[in-house]
Amino acid sequence: MSRAARRESGATAVKGPVEDGGELQLLQAHLSSLRLQEALSVDDEEAPPANQFVDDIDICPVCKSSRYLNPNMRFLINPECYHQMCESCVDRIYSHGPAPCRVAGCSKTLRKNRFRKKTFEDVEIEREVDIRRRVAAVFNRREDEFESVQDYNNYLNDVEDVTYDLIHRINVEAAEAKLRQYAESNAGSIKENASLAEEEASAWEAAQAEEKEQTRLRREAAVREDEALARERLEGRRDIKGLKKRLPKEPEKPFDPFDGDTDARQFTVLKDRYDWDYLENFAKAVPAAVAGGYDFREYYSRALCDAFAGFTVFVQDELAATEAPEGATQGAAAAAVAGAGAGAGGGDVNMDDVF
Repeated sequence: MSRAARRESGATAVKGPVEDGGELQLLQAHLSSLRLQEALSVDDEEAPPANQFVDDIDICPVCKSSRYLNPNMRFLINPECYHQMCESCVDRIYSHGPAPCRVAGCSKTLRKNRFRKKTFEDVEIEREVDIRRRVAAVFNRREDEFESVQDYNNYLNDVEDVTYDLIHRINVEAAEAKLRQYAESNAGSIKENASLAEEEASAWEAAQAEEKEQTRLRREAAVREDEALARERLEGRRDIKGLKKRLPKEPEKPFDPFDGDTDARQFTVLKDRYDWDYLENFAKAVPAAVAGGYDFREYYSRALCDAFAGFTVFVQDELAATEAPEGATQGAAAAAVAGAGAGAGGGDVNMDDVF
């Protein structure tokens, strides 16, 4: 039975006889209560003060440096006494060899290689974790080594009693002696169980790594499947018949306010001079014809425009197309146009240039 369980059972035993009402039982209960209080008072005297390890976490107890003035200050602890010091004091005091702890009231001899950064903010929790880790490394029996679950629970109860004594500094010498004696007498089984624990830890890490690898492979397979499905959908759209071939979009042309219309000549070329006696004689006989900067090329241009303005327009063809019967097809209209052209004389139109 653990120490806490024994205390609870003792308190329960005190309550039981009081309810019976007998004088002898009341006397026995009173004696039991006195013994329990005496035991508790002994435990309290042996227990350390509650604030023994409560230090200001922002001030070094040796050099009194403050983290407020030096935000990069790092504090280290030594498992011999669990007093924290700043890193500068550790280097300055313990670089040349072992030396006593500089915290007032502590006489432990400390070594630099034992200093480390604390894991927990509360030093008492840090100390308890270290003690439990040290005890568990020695008392490492497994449940399958015992004949029954009750035997295994009794073993765990004894281990917890040793751990409790070491944490609360109760019968420390006896607890340490029991720990050393068990380690010496069970060295073989301790080493074997430690090897089994390492193998189990390695197997668990390997299983975790294998699970991560399988997860990665499944993720990559899902990505490949999605890509293959996307390709199939794209190829399926391409196999549809009747779709136009998608051409690249042409670049936008510059803006043309005349929409392609131009004043450039399509059928004639204007010359600077035409050999026509009438115009030559008129220009010489009537000087006023060229007065005010008038140029005969204006006359040439207007005459050519009038002559070739209807070069591509054939009145007979347009009339034949408009007089086609209703319901006639486009081919019939074209035939009518061709017939109209043949009736007009057949061959090409002969246009004589007066120039």
